[in-house]
Amino acid sequence: MSELKLTLQNRITTLMVISSILFIGVFTFIQINNQITNINRYNTYQANLSAAILKDNLETVIRKVPANDVSAYIQSSLVQLINFGIIKDTTIFDQFGTIVASTDDSLKGGSVTFKSLSALEKLKSYSQTGKWFLAEIDKQKQEINIYIAIKLDPQGALTYAAKSTFPFASVQDALATVYKPIFMAIILIILANIIFGYILSKTVVGPIMVLNKVTKIIADGDLTVRININTKDELEELGQTFNFMTLQLIKMKERAENANPLTKLPGNIIIQEEIEKRIQNQQTFTLVYCDLDNFKAFNDKYGIGKGDEAIKLTADVFKVACQSQGNSYDFLGHEGGDDFILITTPDKAQKVTDVIISEFDKRVRSLYNQEDLKQGYIIAHARDNSIKQFPIMTISLAGVSNENRNITSYAEATNIAAEIKKKAKAIEGSVFVMDKRRDITNTGSPLERS
Repeated sequence: MSELKLTLQNRITTLMVISSILFIGVFTFIQINNQITNINRYNTYQANLSAAILKDNLETVIRKVPANDVSAYIQSSLVQLINFGIIKDTTIFDQFGTIVASTDDSLKGGSVTFKSLSALEKLKSYSQTGKWFLAEIDKQKQEINIYIAIKLDPQGALTYAAKSTFPFASVQDALATVYKPIFMAIILIILANIIFGYILSKTVVGPIMVLNKVTKIIADGDLTVRININTKDELEELGQTFNFMTLQLIKMKERAENANPLTKLPGNIIIQEEIEKRIQNQQTFTLVYCDLDNFKAFNDKYGIGKGDEAIKLTADVFKVACQSQGNSYDFLGHEGGDDFILITTPDKAQKVTDVIISEFDKRVRSLYNQEDLKQGYIIAHARDNSIKQFPIMTISLAGVSNENRNITSYAEATNIAAEIKKKAKAIEGSVFVMDKRRDITNTGSPLERS
């Protein structure tokens, strides 16, 4: 079974939905809780006011009517108070717990509950302190019961009491009053999520999807594609970095395609670009051109395999010299065959070439057999097909610099190097010849030999 894959857009949508649900839930809870508090505050105020009105009304009735008619008049008074909305559920009982009047006709003549009798006893003790009511909360029924002392005899004893019940606010009551604000909040949150989701899709998810699409195109080998993100933020910067990376990939591909397959060093095209770049940037540089002496004779006698070893050995010698004496930004290229080019700075050229000559002369001997090393030469065919003696290979290095003369192009630099290389090869042994001429037209200016 394939695993369910969630996209970034799905994740963001899910988080937005969850956040919205949580926000609505918290908002609803706060609204209901506040509304319940307000309703209870109002109900408590109403209960206290109703209790005071009930007490004054009934005490007035009791004082004015004969004792035999008290029950009837109290019942009539309760009906009036109900009609005025002052009370809802009220029971009047005497000091013995006998119900004399009630808003529920079926209760008249009966006895109050044990709980009411307990409240009656508390009211009797309260009457000695001047308090005239007792409030008890019934959490199970969500209501408040107020017990009221109605009449006191001349000695202060309680003769009548009233129990009036008022409801507490319920969740349903609160919801009935806050459903409109909650409904409006839900609508606003949904609209805000739609707008935010659209903006997020355009500014975040959209660019990421474009990046993903372009990445796949580049992975398929098309390096011409570019990305255009205009968000004025890190995503736009990422797009620019992505385009820069693509350009670098093109250059890397060109370098790889142009690199010499034997030494993996950059070839002719990259060498030319490197020289032209330094000329354009007006950088002072020294170009060292390399050629192996007697390489063809060695290759003819020992074979192509040994010739390749000689070329790789030369490349390794150049790398060692650059790492130990050169700059980190020095350039090493391989035009092909035994022709190498090194670009360094004038202050490093002599030190680097000294190491190249020393290391090459020392390591090249490992390519010859003992017989040839002992006699100091090999016998091979010359270019004119004659048989001659050829000494152990040496290295000729020609140096050209723009430190003291103006070099305007790659062609000019390599032409001068080729000229200096001929002079270097005319000298026996490994040598570095540096062109010190200040004017290209002054061919009689001195050369410096190392």
